[in-house]
Amino acid sequence: MAEPPEPQQISLRDRQKARIRADIHRAALHLFAERGFDAVTTEEIAAAAGIGHSTYFRYVANKSDLLLGALHSGGAAIVANLERRPPDEAAESALAQSILERSRTFTTDEDSIRHWRTAIRGAPHLLDRVALIEPPDRARLVELVTARIGTSTPDDLRAALLVHTLLAAAEFAYQRWLSSDDPAGPTLHHLTERALDGVRNQCWR
Repeated sequence: MAEPPEPQQISLRDRQKARIRADIHRAALHLFAERGFDAVTTEEIAAAAGIGHSTYFRYVANKSDLLLGALHSGGAAIVANLERRPPDEAAESALAQSILERSRTFTTDEDSIRHWRTAIRGAPHLLDRVALIEPPDRARLVELVTARIGTSTPDDLRAALLVHTLLAAAEFAYQRWLSSDDPAGPTLHHLTERALDGVRNQCWR
């Protein structure tokens, strides 16, 4: 994944595109949460975002992308985070911090996150079609962790087991957060942090 451009490199046109994209996403999540994903039309999303229908389709290929985009990009984001971690950092710490860096992005816009949770819970037929971590991203994480551990033998399971265990903890936190009805409950990031700490410290012992 490419590094984001420096602020001075972002043109006015790019900023306008980013603003329109954010407006579409915010409007869609609000409507999905209020009325349900299937009941909302693309025309209504465009109107709520203050743009024309043709403009909407220049930014959005499929309505479901507005709801599932965060899930589709999750694995790739964790991979990119791990690739940027200090090379001398221990594998377990580097992977845990890479996952937490991703979950931290779910704390930047509380209203949108709350709307997204309500909307995704109301569209289980969509949620069933996407994996939280796609197989290619999972395989890449194993490669990166293997390089940090310094193993290369086929029968060494440590890297794959570490990736599987920490991702399972993160997925547990996500499911726990998604099923919560308490708007004042812990954030996804906080639950992920607790789940990872619990696994790493074997809190069940």
